[in-house]
Amino acid sequence: MNFQEQLKADKDLVEEALKNAFRGRTPHADIYDAMNYSLLAGGKRVRPILTLETCRLCGGDPIQALPFACAAEMIHTYSLIHDDLPCMDDDELRRGRPTNHMVYGEATAVLAGDGLLTAAFELALEGSRDLDPKWALAALDCLAHASGAAGMVGGQALDMAGEGHALTLPDVEELQRLKTGALIAAAAEMGCIVAGGGEEQRQAVRLYAEKLGLAFQIRDDVLDVTGDSAELGKPTGSDAKGEKTTFVTLKGLEECARLVEKLTAEAAEALSGFDQADFLIQLAYQLVGRTS
Repeated sequence: MNFQEQLKADKDLVEEALKNAFRGRTPHADIYDAMNYSLLAGGKRVRPILTLETCRLCGGDPIQALPFACAAEMIHTYSLIHDDLPCMDDDELRRGRPTNHMVYGEATAVLAGDGLLTAAFELALEGSRDLDPKWALAALDCLAHASGAAGMVGGQALDMAGEGHALTLPDVEELQRLKTGALIAAAAEMGCIVAGGGEEQRQAVRLYAEKLGLAFQIRDDVLDVTGDSAELGKPTGSDAKGEKTTFVTLKGLEECARLVEKLTAEAAEALSGFDQADFLIQLAYQLVGRTS
């Protein structure tokens, strides 16, 4: 398969698995509807694709990594639901349609996020029964660490605390390393773990994903200034509205563009020790040029 065919195959595999994640569950009010509303709203599925492809890169079976891939996407989706709440960013649009709390109300949106977070670990545990227990435990540990106060949640806390304050470049780098980068890096590393990759491979994959995650976030900051809200599926200018210090605030658009290119090249270089890294390298460069 060429790059685009493999990308579509991976995305289709993830979409089908997510559609089936809660099939047959006994409904409790409209909680599963609310969970699926955001989970199945589309998106690039970068995190689960990273899990599948790093597993393939390290000689594993991507199907064995699929539950962990979907778990990463569930956690990402829960974070978006909570990020959009009135007590956080107070956004009304996500991926081109009303945010979860605009449709289901704040209380159900909070519960939908909570439900997705716990379902992520349930799904990963169920899917790890045929794995070597030490790999399953290591993958779950990686995901839990990246999702909590030492990772994504900590980054969101820094994001909220930073509103209305002038942050330094190290402040913003640390914020985004946790809020965006931690889960992206964990998604990639989990695929390597499931494949039985060694410590050197895990470090290389993590470095690739860390560079990719930072480039991804800087591109997001640029698009919040220059992007089209219809194409993005959410309002632009939200960072300025929230008085947030971003990479654009500190570096300007031209320097941000150079940084994205530099980080992407460094991400590609991190995979130089692998024989079949073409897909992941092309994925990184595609994300550089995205407009949504």
